[in-house]
Amino acid sequence: QVQLAESGGGLVQAGGSLRLSCAASGRTSRSDAMGWFRQAPGKNREFVAAISSAGSVTKYLDSVKGRFAITRDNAEHTVYLQLTSLKPEDTATYYCAAGPDTSSIRAQSTIYFWGQGTQVTVSS
Repeated sequence: QVQLAESGGGLVQAGGSLRLSCAASGRTSRSDAMGWFRQAPGKNREFVAAISSAGSVTKYLDSVKGRFAITRDNAEHTVYLQLTSLKPEDTATYYCAAGPDTSSIRAQSTIYFWGQGTQVTVSS
């Protein structure tokens, strides 16, 4: 069974940066799109970013455009989320996910696998 394992979360001051990683183990297809979601206490899970299988198409939550960047290294079966200019409002548990395409991931209409999450805390 495919597993997704997130890492890279932590505590950072406002304006700081983190890089989250999501490594896939087991059988996974290079044709899968990948994405990131986040969930803060008392909030619903929120789409953050997605990237197509070849990395040519990306989608972002409006509030993170220009601050976050999603990339992938298919040879290493890993997707990254570079977080910069972090704000306290970005504090959440971040989850990676795999799906058929970026639109499906953004809409949460079809998700193949979820990671277990990594905590990001941004202090003011």
